[in-house]
Amino acid sequence: MAKGMREIKRQIKSVQNTRQITKAMEMVASAKLRRAQEKAQSSRPYVEKLREVVSSIANGADGISHPMLVTRPVKRTAYIIITSDGGLVGGYNANILRSLTDFIKNKHASKEEYGLFVIGRKGRDYLSRRQFPVVFDVTDLSDTPSFADIKSLAYQAVQGFELEEYDEVYLCYSKFINAITQRPTIDRLLPFESVEHDGVTAAYEYEPSPERVLEVLLPKYAETLIFAALLEGKASELGAKMTAMGSATKNATKMINELTLTYNRARQAAITQEITEIVAGANAQG
Repeated sequence: MAKGMREIKRQIKSVQNTRQITKAMEMVASAKLRRAQEKAQSSRPYVEKLREVVSSIANGADGISHPMLVTRPVKRTAYIIITSDGGLVGGYNANILRSLTDFIKNKHASKEEYGLFVIGRKGRDYLSRRQFPVVFDVTDLSDTPSFADIKSLAYQAVQGFELEEYDEVYLCYSKFINAITQRPTIDRLLPFESVEHDGVTAAYEYEPSPERVLEVLLPKYAETLIFAALLEGKASELGAKMTAMGSATKNATKMINELTLTYNRARQAAITQEITEIVAGANAQG
């Protein structure tokens, strides 16, 4: 019985140590989430305004053409996938990768029809192990990434479309809703679809010409959308980690309570047995 009680005490101590770690990780993720959420939300108005300007040029001037606005027969597709570098983020990576693989399975007949640009070690390792065609990858990003971290990947994906190496480009990421909810999202990045804005929009004058502005603005706009998706993904990752560590902490507390109850029952049984043996011994001597 004493041996069993010692084992229970060791289990309680082990779970207590684990709970300390998960609680600390939850607090760290919560602090980082506030900054990541602010960056993700602050990027949305900028992206919307840029989309409005691009749509204004594309819709408002006759005869303007650009490779990024042209829809052509799809022979090859590029996917930009945003995942995390580390684990302990609940279903964050699994949900994104499941959505991606289902989408690819329904859209493509062979691996020659697409290429993958992957951000995050978890996504890269998962896809590489399953022999998916990973063209370019970026790993070891901080929790506060900058555009410089993914500039080369964004440039290669956008240039690949301009050079007609790819006829479509999709963004696969997790859209941040709140700390508990993150929505796996697959959006078509290229070719651009012009957006009609309801209500009154601003009138713009372009120098030297709408064509020249569009030529410079469209690649930047595509790269901005990729970076905005990365910010959404980072906020989603930290939200998922905070939620996962919170659940782990609650489960550890529940396990400690159950083990403590088991220990107290075992201790009570041992004391009762000792008292019974003492009484039996006294009666035997009497």
